[in-house]
Parts: sequence; structure tokens; C-alpha cells
Amino acid sequence: MVALDFWDYIIIFSFFAITLGIGLYVSKSSGRSSAEYFLSGRSMPWWLLGMSMVATTFSTDTPNLVTDIVRTNGVSGNWVWWAFLLTGLLTVFIYAGLWRRSNVNTDLEFYELRYGGKPARFLRGFRAIYLGVIFNVITMSAVTLAAIKIGGIMLGLEPWQTVVSAGLITVTFSAVGGFKGVVYTDFVLFFVAMAGAVGAAYYLVNLPEVGGLDALFSHEEVKDKLEIVPDVNDMGSLIPLLIIPLAVQWWSSWYPGAEPGGGGYIAQRMLSAKNEKHAIGATFFFNIMHYAVRPWPWILVALASLVVFPDLESLQRAFPIVSDDKLGHDLAYSAMLTKLPTGLLGLVLASLVAAYMSTISTQLNWGSSYIVYDFYKQRINPEASEKQLVRVGRLATVGLMVLSALLALLLQNALQLFEILLVFGAGTGLIFILRWFWWRINAWSEITAMFVSGALSLILKLTPIGTYLFAKDTGIMPDWSEYIVVVLVTTLAWLVATYITPPENNRVLYHFYEKIRPGGPGWKKVVEDANVDGVELETGKKWSVPSGILAMLVGSIMIYSSLFAVGYWIYGRWFWATLLTLLAMATGTILLLLWKSIKENLE
Repeated sequence: MVALDFWDYIIIFSFFAITLGIGLYVSKSSGRSSAEYFLSGRSMPWWLLGMSMVATTFSTDTPNLVTDIVRTNGVSGNWVWWAFLLTGLLTVFIYAGLWRRSNVNTDLEFYELRYGGKPARFLRGFRAIYLGVIFNVITMSAVTLAAIKIGGIMLGLEPWQTVVSAGLITVTFSAVGGFKGVVYTDFVLFFVAMAGAVGAAYYLVNLPEVGGLDALFSHEEVKDKLEIVPDVNDMGSLIPLLIIPLAVQWWSSWYPGAEPGGGGYIAQRMLSAKNEKHAIGATFFFNIMHYAVRPWPWILVALASLVVFPDLESLQRAFPIVSDDKLGHDLAYSAMLTKLPTGLLGLVLASLVAAYMSTISTQLNWGSSYIVYDFYKQRINPEASEKQLVRVGRLATVGLMVLSALLALLLQNALQLFEILLVFGAGTGLIFILRWFWWRINAWSEITAMFVSGALSLILKLTPIGTYLFAKDTGIMPDWSEYIVVVLVTTLAWLVATYITPPENNRVLYHFYEKIRPGGPGWKKVVEDANVDGVELETGKKWSVPSGILAMLVGSIMIYSSLFAVGYWIYGRWFWATLLTLLAMATGTILLLLWKSIKENLE
């Protein structure tokens, strides 16, 4: 526990006042209509949306998660989320423009644009509850769990005290200000959070007990955890930490903020952009900041924590106030922050509050948009006025906050939840990628994938079957193969469902193709049928997907090179740092040239 002084309180309360002020300032315009409340009138510029995406994913549980990963598996363990860069850039160069062109209010409205009849209606309504409430509450509870640990370690707060104090201000400005309040506040939160993360890393690495970068990297507890790529001779680490994320996970798994083909709150921001170019610019900016710039301050603090708190026993001795059910390696990040000095401590606490508020406010607004548009308006009150929709959105915001706070009090570990969510969405990602470009996929494909993946995850996580099949050292299959099995079974199930169920009605397919103009060989049959039926579908433009995939690959090399170059500059490995920096510059130049051809297909 740390003692805050006058200046710390001034910094924290000034930050609270600014965020609440923004929410109240935009409340009048946000309450005019549901489109203003959830999409800010589709008028947002790329730079503001990009910063909002970065701030949203800069949540309190992210540094805790990275700390847990580094302490458990070393720096290379971060490939479990670094691999999602491929998903992100696929969204940038292929799907961002398609989403903005769809002009839907939520990404779930897509279901009744792409599919037809009762299955599409069911899918939209069910996913509104499944994602907007269940998944959303789980995600928010992980963020709140991190806030609980920070409050307990740094301020000596009981879990319920942290939940009430952190949640009250957040839910207030979220409910009042709507999406515009969230995005404007995110602009402030972005700078506060970055300053706090960098300032904390600089100070903590130079603590006397750590001794600076050279001493840190040569320390016995740290030197074996520095490699960015797992040891190629250790297949037990290489397969789960690098091969599976890069070969399977990035395209096969649905995970909040990294949905294959875009979705969730990322889609919400693309849908609120001025046009397709702004949607693409926002998502590209986000991926650069999220992967190339932001990870290293957290990684450095995680490595330094191994010197100061080498194991869970040392954490428990230092912070006996923390209960056993909240003790985990992710606690080390908060533990290190207790060593910050006055002023910087206030800034870092404000940055953590900023991270919490940004993520929770986004999740609340996004989740309530599902409840309003995809459940309430569709199933309960189709004739609801705009004022009624805004009112329901505000009530849903408060309800989601309460549910997530209650669940957070029951959780223990951030990495535990991350792994459960990964498996829960395993095998569904390929549908989200292909449904834009293959006419044969229908609503039953998605329904099957969703239920099979969810059922398998529950069976493997909550019954002895998972232990029997995949327990480390004792299971009949390697523990790392669990994810692959779920992906394989789910994929086979939805492919079978696709072919044994009737295709979508031609009228639905024609309308979708005409509105989105996806192009490509996957729509060849639909275009031919349209000609027979006397319907004209635009086919003149060059198919942009091949150049988009090339841009994705080049962009991935650029951002990974930048990420690793930063790491090697910090490590003092000058040759590799210089080589990767030059590679990042070269691929960045190539990407600019590719962008010219992609731009021609945008509105």
C-alpha cells in the first residue's frame, strides 16, 4: 500500500473532472438520436477514432496480462496476442472499407444484410445477448479484476470499494455522453495512459534494486526470459507460443478487439468514420500503436518485477492484505507501481484509471448498442422512438456495469480468462473472414460454429474430459493440441452444416452484393444467376482482395520489424536493431506504393 500526497490527489481528481466534464458537455448532442448516441452521426475522423481504439485496448488488465505472460513464459510468450496483428491488418486492408460501405448500425445488423429469414433473425438476436451481455460482461470483469488488484495493492482498498469507486464515474459519463463522449474522452486518456506507462517503466527499471537496463538484462531471474522468439529447439514452447498463434490462432479465433474480418467495438468505430478512407486510416493507426509502440513499457516493468518479486511467495509476503484467491503473477505489475515517487505515482494512477475508464466505457456503449438495436428494437419494440432507444441504451449501460462488477469479485487471474475466451471462440474466425467473399456460407454455418465451439469449450474446461485428453504430461494428447482440436472439429461442423442446409435466397444475395460489391470468384455463381434473372450487378472494378492481402503481409513485416527493432535497441543488440529498423523503413515504402492501388477501389 502506498500513501498519496497532495499532488497525487490533484492529478487524479483533475483527471476525473476533465472526463466527467467531457461526458456532460456532449450529453445534449449525444441524446438527440440513437445514431448520435452509438455512432456519433458517422462523422468521426480517422485520427480520433484511431486514438480511441488504442485507448480502449489500453485497459487495466492488459499490463497485468503482459506481466503474467512475461513472468510465466518470457517475452516470447507475447506471441499469443502479437499474432493478432495479422487479423488486424486483414481488417485494415480488406474489411474496413466493406464495413463502412455496409452502413449498418452495429456489426450484428450485418446478419440480416448478408442472410435472410428466421435463421438470420435468430442469429442477430442471440448474438446480441451472447456477445453484448455474456461475452461483454466477462471481458469487463477481467478489466475490473485488474482494477481490484491495483486498488488492493496500491491503496489498500477492499474489492467492493474499488468496484464502486472505479465504476461509478465510468458508468456516469458513459451513460450520459454516449459514443461521442467515449471517443472524445479517449483522446485525453490516450496521452495520459502513454505518459503513465512510459514514466513508470523508466523509473522502475532504474530502481536501486534493479540497477538499470544492463543489470536487469544480466540478472539470473531475467536473462532466460528476454528472447523475442521461443527457442526453436524446445518444441514444447515453440509450438504453443509461436507456431499455433501464427499458423492457426489469428484466423480461427474470435476474440474481443481482434475479430477476424473485424467486429465488435473495432467495427463500431469503423462504422462511425466519415468514409472508407477514414475507417482504414483509423484501424491502421491503431495496429501500429498497439503492436509496434505500446508493449515495451509493460514488458520492461514485467522483467523488473522478476528482480524485485521473483515468485508468488515474495508477492504474498510483501502484500499480505491480498487474499489467496486474487494472488497471481499478474499482481506483480501493481506491486511494482507501489515503488513510484510522489507526482509520478499520481500520474500513473491516473493513467491506470484512464485505461480502466476507456475500456469499460467502450464496452458499455458497444454492448448497449447490441441490446438496443439488435434485441430491443428488433424483438421487443420495433416502433420505438429515438428518445426511447437512447433511454434503453442508458439503462443497459448501467445494467452491464453492475453485472461485470459482480463477476469481477469472483475471478482470480487475467491470463486464465484470456485463455478461456480464446478457446471459446476457436474455429469461428474463418467464417467471419469468408462470409464476405463466399456466397454459399449461410446463417446455419454461423449458428453451428457458435454452438459447437461454445459447447466444446465448456466440456473441455468444466468436465474431466478436458483433463483426460489434454492435461500436461498425463493427457492422451499434448496440452497444446487442445486449441487445434477445437478449431478442427468446429470448422468441420460448420462446413457440413453449410452444405446440408439450403443456400440463401437469391434476392438476399443480390442485395448484399449490390450494396457491398465484394467481388471475387466466390460470388461468380451469384453474378451468373443474376444475369439469368435479369438483375444487373456491378462487376467492372478490379478485385481488391489480392492487393489487400499483399498489403497485409507487407504491413505485418513492417510492424513486426518495428516492434522487434524497439526491443533490440532497448536490449543493446545494435546489429539486429539496425537491420530491423531498415527493414521496417523499406516495407513502409512498399506499403505506400500498394496503398495507391487499394485507394482506387474506395469511395
